[in-house]
Amino acid sequence: MNNTQLLPEMVEVWRGTLNWQPNESQQRQFQRLYAEIVAGNRQLNLTRITQPEEFWEKHLWDSLRGVVSWLSGEEKPLKIIDIGTGAGFPGLPVAIALPSSSVTLLDSTRKKITFLDSLIPQLAMPNATTVLGRAEKVGQQRHHRQRYDIALVRAVSSASACADYALPFLKPGGLAILYRGHWTEAQMDDLKGTVKQLGGAIASVESFTTPLSHSVRHCLSLRVIPDPT
Repeated sequence: MNNTQLLPEMVEVWRGTLNWQPNESQQRQFQRLYAEIVAGNRQLNLTRITQPEEFWEKHLWDSLRGVVSWLSGEEKPLKIIDIGTGAGFPGLPVAIALPSSSVTLLDSTRKKITFLDSLIPQLAMPNATTVLGRAEKVGQQRHHRQRYDIALVRAVSSASACADYALPFLKPGGLAILYRGHWTEAQMDDLKGTVKQLGGAIASVESFTTPLSHSVRHCLSLRVIPDPT
Protein backbone atom coordinates (compact mmCIF):
# COMPACT_ATOMS: atom_id res chain seq x y z
CA MET A 1 0.00 0.00 0.00
CA ASN A 2 2.89 2.40 0.69
CA ASN A 3 3.75 2.50 -3.01
CA THR A 4 0.22 3.36 -4.11
CA GLN A 5 -0.37 6.87 -5.35
CA LEU A 6 -2.70 9.08 -3.36
CA LEU A 7 -6.21 9.67 -4.57
CA PRO A 8 -7.14 13.30 -5.18
CA GLU A 9 -9.42 14.67 -2.46
CA MET A 10 -11.58 16.72 -4.85
CA VAL A 11 -13.43 18.43 -2.00
CA GLU A 12 -14.87 21.21 -4.14
CA VAL A 13 -15.92 18.81 -6.89
CA TRP A 14 -17.67 16.51 -4.40
CA ARG A 15 -19.52 19.49 -2.95
CA GLY A 16 -20.33 21.13 -6.25
CA THR A 17 -21.63 18.00 -8.00
CA LEU A 18 -23.08 15.80 -5.25
CA ASN A 19 -23.57 18.30 -2.39
CA TRP A 20 -21.55 15.85 -0.28
CA GLN A 21 -17.96 15.12 0.63
CA PRO A 22 -16.27 12.26 2.44
CA ASN A 23 -15.17 12.80 6.01
CA GLU A 24 -11.61 11.92 7.03
CA SER A 25 -12.50 8.31 7.85
CA GLN A 26 -14.29 7.83 4.53
CA GLN A 27 -11.38 9.39 2.63
CA ARG A 28 -9.04 6.89 4.31
CA GLN A 29 -11.37 4.05 3.32
CA PHE A 30 -11.44 5.28 -0.28
CA GLN A 31 -7.64 5.39 -0.30
CA ARG A 32 -7.38 1.89 1.18
CA LEU A 33 -9.94 0.63 -1.34
CA TYR A 34 -7.87 2.12 -4.16
CA ALA A 35 -4.65 0.61 -2.83
CA GLU A 36 -6.15 -2.87 -2.44
CA ILE A 37 -7.75 -2.78 -5.89
CA VAL A 38 -4.42 -1.81 -7.46
CA ALA A 39 -2.68 -4.60 -5.52
CA GLY A 40 -5.37 -7.15 -6.34
CA ASN A 41 -5.16 -6.24 -10.01
CA ARG A 42 -1.74 -7.88 -10.14
CA GLN A 43 -3.35 -11.29 -9.60
CA LEU A 44 -6.90 -10.73 -10.84
CA ASN A 45 -8.34 -8.81 -13.76
CA LEU A 46 -10.34 -6.43 -11.56
CA THR A 47 -10.26 -3.18 -13.51
CA ARG A 48 -8.33 -1.37 -16.23
CA ILE A 49 -8.88 1.90 -14.31
CA THR A 50 -5.91 2.33 -11.98
CA GLN A 51 -4.69 5.93 -12.34
CA PRO A 52 -5.71 8.03 -9.32
CA GLU A 53 -7.88 10.68 -11.00
CA GLU A 54 -9.52 8.20 -13.35
CA PHE A 55 -10.21 5.83 -10.44
CA TRP A 56 -11.69 8.71 -8.44
CA GLU A 57 -14.02 9.73 -11.28
CA LYS A 58 -15.03 6.37 -12.76
CA HIS A 59 -15.12 4.21 -9.63
CA LEU A 60 -15.81 6.57 -6.73
CA TRP A 61 -17.68 9.60 -8.09
CA ASP A 62 -19.62 7.59 -10.69
CA SER A 63 -20.64 4.99 -8.09
CA LEU A 64 -21.99 7.65 -5.74
CA ARG A 65 -23.67 9.69 -8.48
CA GLY A 66 -26.25 6.91 -8.72
CA VAL A 67 -27.26 7.33 -5.08
CA VAL A 68 -26.94 11.12 -4.86
CA SER A 69 -30.52 11.40 -3.54
CA TRP A 70 -29.48 9.59 -0.35
CA LEU A 71 -26.15 11.34 0.28
CA SER A 72 -27.45 14.64 1.62
CA GLY A 73 -29.25 15.06 4.90
CA GLU A 74 -29.91 12.49 7.60
CA GLU A 75 -29.30 8.97 6.38
CA LYS A 76 -32.20 6.55 6.51
CA PRO A 77 -30.93 2.97 6.82
CA LEU A 78 -31.48 1.16 3.53
CA LYS A 79 -31.05 -2.41 2.38
CA ILE A 80 -29.09 -2.26 -0.88
CA ILE A 81 -27.89 -4.93 -3.30
CA ASP A 82 -25.20 -4.41 -5.96
CA ILE A 83 -25.85 -6.90 -8.77
CA GLY A 84 -22.79 -7.99 -10.75
CA THR A 85 -20.49 -6.09 -8.43
CA GLY A 86 -17.23 -7.35 -9.95
CA ALA A 87 -14.44 -5.64 -8.03
CA GLY A 88 -17.01 -4.02 -5.72
CA PHE A 89 -18.40 -1.14 -7.76
CA PRO A 90 -20.66 0.66 -7.17
CA GLY A 91 -21.37 -1.24 -3.92
CA LEU A 92 -18.22 -0.59 -1.89
CA PRO A 93 -18.14 3.20 -2.38
CA VAL A 94 -21.87 3.26 -1.58
CA ALA A 95 -21.29 1.27 1.62
CA ILE A 96 -18.53 3.72 2.63
CA ALA A 97 -20.70 6.76 1.91
CA LEU A 98 -23.85 5.31 3.56
CA PRO A 99 -22.51 3.58 6.68
CA SER A 100 -25.97 3.14 8.26
CA SER A 101 -27.19 1.15 5.26
CA SER A 102 -26.39 -2.48 4.50
CA VAL A 103 -24.94 -3.35 1.11
CA THR A 104 -24.92 -6.85 -0.38
CA LEU A 105 -22.35 -7.45 -3.12
CA LEU A 106 -23.56 -10.11 -5.57
CA ASP A 107 -21.42 -11.69 -8.26
CA SER A 108 -21.25 -15.04 -10.02
CA THR A 109 -17.43 -15.15 -10.20
CA ARG A 110 -15.96 -16.97 -7.23
CA LYS A 111 -12.50 -15.35 -7.51
CA LYS A 112 -14.01 -11.87 -7.27
CA ILE A 113 -16.20 -12.76 -4.30
CA THR A 114 -13.18 -14.34 -2.57
CA PHE A 115 -11.25 -11.12 -3.18
CA LEU A 116 -14.09 -9.02 -1.76
CA ASP A 117 -14.37 -11.30 1.28
CA SER A 118 -10.73 -10.53 2.09
CA LEU A 119 -11.07 -6.84 1.28
CA ILE A 120 -14.14 -5.96 3.36
CA PRO A 121 -12.49 -6.58 6.78
CA GLN A 122 -9.45 -4.55 5.71
CA LEU A 123 -11.76 -1.63 4.94
CA ALA A 124 -13.52 -2.00 8.32
CA MET A 125 -16.94 -2.20 6.68
CA PRO A 126 -19.36 -4.24 8.79
CA ASN A 127 -22.25 -3.03 6.63
CA ALA A 128 -21.00 -4.86 3.50
CA THR A 129 -21.50 -8.58 2.79
CA THR A 130 -21.10 -10.80 -0.27
CA VAL A 131 -23.21 -13.39 -2.06
CA LEU A 132 -21.89 -15.78 -4.71
CA GLY A 133 -24.40 -16.68 -7.41
CA ARG A 134 -26.25 -15.70 -10.54
CA ALA A 135 -28.74 -12.86 -10.15
CA GLU A 136 -31.59 -14.70 -11.85
CA LYS A 137 -31.31 -17.54 -9.33
CA VAL A 138 -30.48 -15.58 -6.18
CA GLY A 139 -33.36 -13.18 -6.88
CA GLN A 140 -35.81 -16.06 -6.53
CA GLN A 141 -34.48 -17.24 -3.16
CA ARG A 142 -36.74 -16.55 -0.20
CA HIS A 143 -34.22 -14.50 1.81
CA HIS A 144 -33.40 -12.25 -1.18
CA ARG A 145 -36.62 -11.94 -3.19
CA GLN A 146 -38.43 -8.66 -2.47
CA ARG A 147 -36.07 -7.88 0.45
CA TYR A 148 -34.20 -4.79 -0.75
CA ASP A 149 -34.95 -1.06 -0.93
CA ILE A 150 -32.45 -0.37 -3.71
CA ALA A 151 -30.82 -2.54 -6.37
CA LEU A 152 -27.76 -1.15 -8.18
CA VAL A 153 -26.71 -2.50 -11.59
CA ARG A 154 -23.72 -1.06 -13.43
CA ALA A 155 -22.41 -2.20 -16.82
CA VAL A 156 -23.73 -5.75 -16.56
CA SER A 157 -25.86 -6.22 -19.69
CA SER A 158 -28.63 -4.53 -21.67
CA ALA A 159 -30.97 -2.29 -19.69
CA SER A 160 -33.83 -4.77 -20.15
CA ALA A 161 -31.68 -7.63 -18.84
CA CYS A 162 -30.60 -5.46 -15.89
CA ALA A 163 -34.25 -4.74 -15.07
CA ASP A 164 -35.00 -8.45 -15.24
CA TYR A 165 -32.18 -9.15 -12.79
CA ALA A 166 -32.94 -6.31 -10.39
CA LEU A 167 -36.69 -5.97 -9.91
CA PRO A 168 -37.30 -9.38 -8.24
CA PHE A 169 -34.96 -8.30 -5.40
CA LEU A 170 -37.00 -5.20 -4.56
CA LYS A 171 -39.66 -4.55 -1.99
CA PRO A 172 -42.87 -2.92 -3.28
CA GLY A 173 -41.95 0.70 -3.94
CA GLY A 174 -38.25 -0.18 -4.16
CA LEU A 175 -35.93 1.34 -6.76
CA ALA A 176 -33.56 -0.26 -9.25
CA ILE A 177 -30.83 2.16 -10.35
CA LEU A 178 -29.24 1.28 -13.68
CA TYR A 179 -25.91 2.94 -14.50
CA ARG A 180 -25.63 3.49 -18.25
CA GLY A 181 -23.48 5.39 -20.74
CA HIS A 182 -25.32 6.74 -23.76
CA TRP A 183 -29.08 6.22 -23.88
CA THR A 184 -31.49 6.28 -26.82
CA GLU A 185 -35.24 6.36 -27.42
CA ALA A 186 -35.04 2.91 -29.02
CA GLN A 187 -33.53 1.53 -25.82
CA MET A 188 -36.24 3.28 -23.84
CA ASP A 189 -39.02 1.65 -25.88
CA ASP A 190 -37.48 -1.78 -25.34
CA LEU A 191 -37.06 -1.17 -21.60
CA LYS A 192 -40.63 0.06 -21.05
CA GLY A 193 -42.14 -3.25 -22.11
CA THR A 194 -39.79 -5.31 -19.95
CA VAL A 195 -40.34 -3.17 -16.86
CA LYS A 196 -44.12 -3.27 -17.24
CA GLN A 197 -44.08 -7.08 -17.48
CA LEU A 198 -42.06 -7.17 -14.24
CA GLY A 199 -44.61 -5.05 -12.36
CA GLY A 200 -42.59 -1.86 -12.43
CA ALA A 201 -42.39 1.54 -14.08
CA ILE A 202 -39.61 3.85 -15.22
CA ALA A 203 -39.44 6.51 -12.51
CA SER A 204 -36.78 8.72 -14.11
CA VAL A 205 -34.00 8.90 -16.66
CA GLU A 206 -31.29 11.36 -15.69
CA SER A 207 -28.52 12.51 -18.01
CA PHE A 208 -25.30 14.07 -16.71
CA THR A 209 -21.62 14.45 -17.51
CA THR A 210 -18.72 13.31 -15.37
CA PRO A 211 -16.74 16.14 -13.72
CA LEU A 212 -13.25 15.45 -15.05
CA SER A 213 -13.52 13.75 -18.46
CA HIS A 214 -16.97 15.20 -19.23
CA SER A 215 -18.26 11.82 -20.40
CA VAL A 216 -21.99 11.35 -20.89
CA ARG A 217 -23.71 9.13 -18.35
CA HIS A 218 -27.30 8.20 -17.52
CA CYS A 219 -28.96 6.88 -14.40
CA LEU A 220 -32.24 5.06 -14.93
CA SER A 221 -34.50 4.61 -11.91
CA LEU A 222 -37.08 1.83 -12.09
CA ARG A 223 -39.70 1.54 -9.38
CA VAL A 224 -41.59 -1.56 -8.33
CA ILE A 225 -45.27 -0.65 -8.26
CA PRO A 226 -46.97 -1.80 -5.03
CA ASP A 227 -49.87 -4.21 -5.52
CA PRO A 228 -53.07 -2.19 -4.91
CA THR A 229 -54.65 -5.19 -3.21
